[in-house]
This record gives sequence, C-alpha cells and structure tokens, in this order.
Amino acid sequence: MLRYLPFLLVLALWIYAFIDCLNTPESQVRGLPKVVWVIVILLFGEVLVGPIAWLVVGRHRQPVVGGGGSTPSEWHRNHSAKWVAPDDNPEFLRSLKEENKKDEALLKDWEADLRRREEELRRKQDGAANGPDDTPPAKG
Repeated sequence: MLRYLPFLLVLALWIYAFIDCLNTPESQVRGLPKVVWVIVILLFGEVLVGPIAWLVVGRHRQPVVGGGGSTPSEWHRNHSAKWVAPDDNPEFLRSLKEENKKDEALLKDWEADLRRREEELRRKQDGAANGPDDTPPAKG
C-alpha cells in the first residue's frame, strides 16, 4: 500500500491544480490564458511541472481581506468566536417566549372551540331527551 502513496499524492496534486484552475476567474490568471494553463496542467501533470507551475506562477493570490491571517490557525486566533449556550442567549430566549405566546393563543382557541362543541352536543342531547316539540297532544 505504501508503494502507491507517491502516485496518489501526484494524482491528488494534479486534480487539485486542475480544479483550482477551472474555478479561478479569468481576471486572476497570470502569465498565460486560462485555457493554456488547463492544457499545461493536463499535459505536464504526471511530472508535476504543470500543477506546480500553476500553483506558483499561474494564479494571482490575494491577501485575505480584513487581515484575518493566511492560515486557518491564524484566522482562528484573530477571530475568536464567542459561542453562547442557548439558555444564555437572549435572542433564543426571546424566540422561545414568542413561540410560547403563539402556542398559548392557539391552545385557548382550541379550548373555546371544544367548549362550544360540547355545548352544542349537550343542547342536542337535552332536546332529544325531552322529546320533539311538535308531537301532537294526547286525546282524552
């Protein structure tokens, strides 16, 4: 397995340089037109000349805006994210209160509808127990 490692590394660099070249805007390509860079990367990829030439010379690298650092570790050192637990986050707590109010209003509507339906059902049952009002009077 270890004997395939150099081949896999060359292949990974070749693929990375090719995709990077395709995704780079034409305005950031230096030296040669973008189509020529693609051809150079594909033709000279096995000997690493094409991919390395693209990564070193072909693309205009711009510094990160805002001075965040050139590596992820520098960026993280300069931009320490303040993560807040949900129970300490005022926005989250406010959203819970709003949702709670909505749920309570919906529950009150449901309870009112249930009471109204129960009243209608009682009236219908009381009317059926007393008998219909349009029965003819008994003869006597």
